[in-house]
Amino acid sequence: MIIKPFSESCEENKAPILAVLEPLLRDCAAVLEVGSGTGQHAVHFAAALPQLVWHTSDVAVHHPGIQMWLDEAGLPNTRAPLALDVVRDAWPELAVDAVYSANTVHIMGWTEVEAFFAGVGKLLSAGGLLVLYGPFNYDGQYSSESNARFDQWLKMRDPRSGIRDFADLNRLAEQAGMQFQHDYTLPVNNRLLVWRKA
Repeated sequence: MIIKPFSESCEENKAPILAVLEPLLRDCAAVLEVGSGTGQHAVHFAAALPQLVWHTSDVAVHHPGIQMWLDEAGLPNTRAPLALDVVRDAWPELAVDAVYSANTVHIMGWTEVEAFFAGVGKLLSAGGLLVLYGPFNYDGQYSSESNARFDQWLKMRDPRSGIRDFADLNRLAEQAGMQFQHDYTLPVNNRLLVWRKA
């Protein structure tokens, strides 16, 4: 029997993220979430933003859990998870106004991070948004002691992972045809970064 997954951090950060997302996505008709994880963000944001279609995606192992959250919520504007390993899978051919991803780039290896930005750049049309949530470094420095400890834990778990520096991500975004728009401060030393496709 599959047990519905639950993330404490998702529960804690969904309201602050939504407060920033709501005005950003007000005029959007469809969003692709890359790395939907448990599915908690998808149902919370889709319920609050009924005007847009929320496409979930992740590697296949997470699909049953995401589907459980979607089924329980029964929202008309969520879509079943798409198989998306940013390196191995072909990106879905979707018409979306934004791509949202939370707590993903520090778990990916750098090759995957490069593939993620390149894939988003190809998917988005002019004016489309990339919205990226998580902990980030600035000028090679941690923004807090807790982020430094978290980075150490990530690298012990997988040496290819780690908290990414904003400048490195911005370079990848620019290479993919996106321009930086905003950096929002969120609780617990997290940020929400926004780029717009030129």
